[in-house]
Amino acid sequence: MATATSRPSERRISPVFLGIAAVMLVTGWAVWTGFSADPGLAVFLFVTSTWIVSLCLHEYAHARTALHGGDISIGAKGYLTLNPLKYTHALLSVVLPVIFVIMGGIGLPGGAVFIEQHRIRSRWKQSLVSAAGPLTNLAFAAVLTAPFWLGALDGVPLPFRLALAFIALLEVSAVILNFLPVPGLDGYGVIEPWLSYRVRRKVEPYAPFGLLAVFVFLFIPEVNAAFFGLVDTVLGGLGISELETYCGRDLYTSLWQEQAPLCASPVSE
Repeated sequence: MATATSRPSERRISPVFLGIAAVMLVTGWAVWTGFSADPGLAVFLFVTSTWIVSLCLHEYAHARTALHGGDISIGAKGYLTLNPLKYTHALLSVVLPVIFVIMGGIGLPGGAVFIEQHRIRSRWKQSLVSAAGPLTNLAFAAVLTAPFWLGALDGVPLPFRLALAFIALLEVSAVILNFLPVPGLDGYGVIEPWLSYRVRRKVEPYAPFGLLAVFVFLFIPEVNAAFFGLVDTVLGGLGISELETYCGRDLYTSLWQEQAPLCASPVSE
């Protein structure tokens, strides 16, 4: 009987991921120490590489949970190597999320590991496979924001603090978007196994357009305000102020635009 196993080569961490993680560590050090002559460049590289690492972990969580749920085809597809180039749609999982971060500072949920759902042995496990990705983003955000919610910001350089606040904004927005019960997003994947076959067949044709519909709705001012109000509420619970997150975004985008006057002076403790 097949078990949730894979060859060692199928689980070996990809050099591509290790390279991205190395960029994250080196640029994080540069932001912390002020080594870079241009703090905006260091923050840009640190935030972008950290965001890509979180996207890889998101997809890995889907894949690993599916493997233990019964989909033993996962390893052969390369999903356990954390290599973003192995995803079914690297454009959706990495390129577009990074573009949206650069353009608007929102955590676009990716989604491009192909799970053979018929191999998953129960509806609970199918739901868990879908939930694993955004829950990983949530855990990642909790770890990164520990200095804030632990009240341990003494000695943390301001640029590094603002960068962490902006990364937290991306992660929290990604979690909320991913958990929306919209076809094509993980939130729908959580409830889909519990829907009738008839309902699932009716919804299936709309799945490719779910994410697009969400972003169309986000252009409605009232919806946008409600969404980011919820994001700010969650961040506030983690000890991060709106000023810190948006000053972090200004620092991130300072390479191609001037910082807002609001962020020209130090953020108060």
